[in-house]
Amino acid sequence: MTQNNTQPTPNILCIGSVLWDIIGRSPVEMRRGSDMPGRITQLPGGVAMNIAMTLARFGLKPALLSAVGRDDEGVELIAACARLGLVTDYIYRSDDLPTDRYMAVEGANGLIAAIADAHSLEAAGDKILKPLRDGSLGSPTSPFTGPIALDGNLTLSLLDDIANDPAFDAADLRVAPASPGKAERLRPFLTCNRGTLYVNLEEAGLLCQADFTDSETAAKAMLDRGACRVLVTDGGSSATEASTRSLITLVPPRVTVARVTGAGDTFMAAHIAAESRGDTCEAALASALKAAATYVSGEPPL
Repeated sequence: MTQNNTQPTPNILCIGSVLWDIIGRSPVEMRRGSDMPGRITQLPGGVAMNIAMTLARFGLKPALLSAVGRDDEGVELIAACARLGLVTDYIYRSDDLPTDRYMAVEGANGLIAAIADAHSLEAAGDKILKPLRDGSLGSPTSPFTGPIALDGNLTLSLLDDIANDPAFDAADLRVAPASPGKAERLRPFLTCNRGTLYVNLEEAGLLCQADFTDSETAAKAMLDRGACRVLVTDGGSSATEASTRSLITLVPPRVTVARVTGAGDTFMAAHIAAESRGDTCEAALASALKAAATYVSGEPPL
């Protein structure tokens, strides 16, 4: 596999879900069984995609490693990625797997319900990692050396393989669950003491099998469980960055919430971008919180 010469060389890889987000939003509070007026939009999404889009806005050149079908939805999605400045040359294109989708309903009181259909990504398995092993982007003997953003939509067995794969030995690995329901898939990175993990308070609780009331306590517990480095967010209350060298807790800016889907991905991307600029740990955390707050207020994160 070779890269299209019209595309610049990527300086960061985003591995995971690239799909269509179908989001229904109502400006009023909703509950189970609510039937409210609102707007339904369809946009490129998925954890890896959301992170890549934000990284591109911050001036980085991300490449996507994912699975996208050759159906009409997939052709349209690849074109949309290219228009956003993302490198799509390394995406696994399947003839028999449909393009994945995510559907959510949001009200003024936040996310009401969501369903992620990432079955094609899961079925593709390690085929999406071929460019990191065949020399296109790296190999086990000459691994990729830049940052890699990895999302938890991959299967537990594949995430376990990645946590132990020499093709990732030289990478700056950043890992996030796709949702609380998939948080426990990140457990191999605790076991291997590898990578930087981005989780919210609920996800930290699932990984540690405990209930936490604040981000700092959760971050410390994750380090005790084997995490190398972790960033724990707690909505508008606080966020903590912790490693064996430091522990920093900040309070995010207060904003009126207009949307929530993609906020965690924006936080992660903005943090990676800030550290790539050489920001200090505290400055990078503050920059990520500001970008996420701007995003949930309904504005672009820049």
